[in-house]
Amino acid sequence: MHIIPGHHHISMITKNAKQNNHFYKTILGLRRVKVTVNQDDPSMYHLFYGDRTGSPGTELTFFEMPSAGRTYRGTNAITQIGLLVPSKESLSYWKKRFEQFEVKHGEITTYTNRPAVHFEDEDGLRMVLIVSDGKKIANWEAWEKSTIPIEYQIQGMGSVEITVRRLNKLSRMLTKIFGYTEVSRSQKEAIFQSVNGEVFGEIVVKFLDGPTEKPGRGSIHHLAIRVKDEVELAYWDEQVRKQGFYSSGIVDRFYFKSLYFRESNGIVFEIATDGPGFTIDRGVETLGEQLDLPPFLEERRDDIEAKLTPIEEI
Repeated sequence: MHIIPGHHHISMITKNAKQNNHFYKTILGLRRVKVTVNQDDPSMYHLFYGDRTGSPGTELTFFEMPSAGRTYRGTNAITQIGLLVPSKESLSYWKKRFEQFEVKHGEITTYTNRPAVHFEDEDGLRMVLIVSDGKKIANWEAWEKSTIPIEYQIQGMGSVEITVRRLNKLSRMLTKIFGYTEVSRSQKEAIFQSVNGEVFGEIVVKFLDGPTEKPGRGSIHHLAIRVKDEVELAYWDEQVRKQGFYSSGIVDRFYFKSLYFRESNGIVFEIATDGPGFTIDRGVETLGEQLDLPPFLEERRDDIEAKLTPIEEI
């Protein structure tokens, strides 16, 4: 039986890689596990942050676009990222940290019936810390050099929020193609889980009519969901096509293989394999310390590096 074990990664737009690097490494204490480039446009950085090795389900990734304007909020967009923390005590720690670093944030509240704190990065990307009650991603590894004590570290991705005009269209895609379970439903919101009872594969879908979001800095480009290997990826490629969606076909991203498709509201989904992972071209101890390029771009390294602005601490 083919199942989706949870989120793989999520990709956003940032205007400034240095600022982004400081926020996610220093303030949030994530490990920068890979500095590379957008393989479709090597003139821009592609930064990956996560746990000790960038395990699937922990990865936040950013494309640097210095010309990016503001995001005009609207519907038919991925609108918020949940990040898991281990306890309610963690939220008090994080609230004080956000105050210390002048991070825009709210009070301790609840989200999807779990204790939570909403916050934003400098680009205006909306996120929420959610208490996992010990249900961390099985392959999550603490990073011993993090700026955050292990007992408060972010343990991967939780609920991802998507806002759409046609909630039922997205509902059918998640349940009929990928086997998500609809665990709650109201007039304007539904919650789906890829693994029943687990937050690390949870998608919150909200109904909103009105203008489509215009992406810019702090907007979310796509959500990637996990599959084990290329055999499973080929299976899902077939299922997506059978339902009438256009698939990119399998693309080799070197660190994983994936495919892309756009559902009926225009939301871009990626399906990505767990491996081979970020240690395919660099040891664990030096992950994220230098610019890594996939083999097909290596011969262009000098030209690529010349067009990139160095990031502090590389």
